[in-house]
Amino acid sequence: MTVLALSLSLQACAVVAVADAAVTVVATGVKVAAKTVGAVVDVVVPDKSNQD
Repeated sequence: MTVLALSLSLQACAVVAVADAAVTVVATGVKVAAKTVGAVVDVVVPDKSNQD
């Protein structure tokens, strides 16, 4: 019984590690996409302070 409990707890830990890795990958992708959109907007939208 102890071996079964230990096995299940290790599997749960592995599932959490995989889920954490997946969330990290998605969060990094969103961050890169947001920076890219911000850079494109900076290029497309003219800066009003430079028009003086």
